[in-house]
Amino acid sequence: MLSQWILIGTVLSGIAVSLLSFAVGTPAEIALKAENEALYNQLEDTRSTISYLDEQIATLADTDEELYRTMLGIDPLDEEERQAGIGGADLYSDFDAYSESSSELLRWTASSLESMERRINIQQVSFKEIKAHYNENKELMSNIPAIRPVSGIILSGYGMREHPVLGYRRMHHGVDFRARIGTPVFATGDGVVKSARRHGTYGLLLTIDHGHGYETRYAHLSEVKNDLSPGDKVQRGDIIAKSGNSGVTSGPHLHYEVHRNGRSVDPMDYMFADLTPDEYIEYRRIADSNPMSMD
Repeated sequence: MLSQWILIGTVLSGIAVSLLSFAVGTPAEIALKAENEALYNQLEDTRSTISYLDEQIATLADTDEELYRTMLGIDPLDEEERQAGIGGADLYSDFDAYSESSSELLRWTASSLESMERRINIQQVSFKEIKAHYNENKELMSNIPAIRPVSGIILSGYGMREHPVLGYRRMHHGVDFRARIGTPVFATGDGVVKSARRHGTYGLLLTIDHGHGYETRYAHLSEVKNDLSPGDKVQRGDIIAKSGNSGVTSGPHLHYEVHRNGRSVDPMDYMFADLTPDEYIEYRRIADSNPMSMD
């Protein structure tokens, strides 16, 4: 009787193992499934990395067009050049043999990588053109106002801002830097002193002509370097004045403007010589987030 029950138990166990293998898979199939899931998850992680890199390439392209090419007077690349080769025959039909989700992910990954490679190659060619143009125009680059005028952090940015004293919104033609009275102010590019005088709400104002259509203005000063007068040459990094609280302001700071061809432009677009990318992002965040100017 006991041997009969043992036989029955052995048979039932065999059936159970067979059913489990059918439902779950053999050890080899289980291992393969786990490996496939791991690879799929890795591809999903790669998707995030590719998206981030794609954003960085787009930022490089924007900087290329809006800053380097604009400053150096180089014609921008048209959209067809930047998007060269996109579209055409389906190169990824082999992926259709996989599941819908895997096929979609593989197609997206392969297509994105190919697009990134193409755009990087175009950007490399563009930068070579910019470098060659720069080598031919080094004087222009030394004249461009490319550093911060003071070492303080930015308080308010360029654009429509509420005036802290007058109480209404108006165009803020520059940026405001935190600066105690007497803080050294630096020339942001090579140039010639155009004027140094009292000027309405700006208080004591120093203006430098950098040539090539560029002009910078430094406002609310406490004093201008005593040996500077109109016509004097200055170099980038020279101390030209000390910050103050003159004119109409809500407190001591430096108001700084960049003008090109007679029109004010955002000075943040030109501070590329002494700001790291992380510093630039932080400066831009602060500049854009403050709805009120200091003057």
